[in-house]
Amino acid sequence: MARRPIPERFQHLFAVISGQRFLKKQGLGNEIPFFICPFKPEDSVEVERQKLKLVNRLEQAGVRILEINLYDLSIEILKERGIWNQIIEMEATVSKEQLKELLQGVLDPEAHLVPAIAAKLAITEFEVLFLSGVGEVFPYIRSHNVLNNLQSTAKDKPTVLFFPGNYTHSLQTGASLDLFERMHDDKYYRAFNIFHCEV
Repeated sequence: MARRPIPERFQHLFAVISGQRFLKKQGLGNEIPFFICPFKPEDSVEVERQKLKLVNRLEQAGVRILEINLYDLSIEILKERGIWNQIIEMEATVSKEQLKELLQGVLDPEAHLVPAIAAKLAITEFEVLFLSGVGEVFPYIRSHNVLNNLQSTAKDKPTVLFFPGNYTHSLQTGASLDLFERMHDDKYYRAFNIFHCEV
């Protein structure tokens, strides 16, 4: 499935996500309904285009989607906390490492990011949560940290994480989110590859 043309992969996504099995969280063996939608980083622009079409098709089929882009949400949080302009000014004068540490603190998934996501979940009627912007928020936000902290917040409805890279399972190394198909250190076991899901 990963090697098929992008429109075909999105046809599979539509078939899976609009199905009752997916929406009712059947066949998960009591696991959290988290799904990874991996794609090649170089396909990001086309994936974004297809994702917009997918959301429209799902909405027309009566499946409401709440999409949260982690990059947009990060900017929203920084602006709400009144430090956005300060960070823009600092960027030119501090090292990348210092900036990363600062952003990791103010956008910590447990303390700030997931509560902001929870607030959006609470005020929106939806059937499926789409998370995107993973590549844009690296390295100050790591997707496995977001998923770990979301487990108690977003367990009632399916969550699909659009992931620029590979999601691999092996008996030797366990499960791994390999961002940009290069970073091999993000261990995350509790999600399903959506391309392996039955319709």
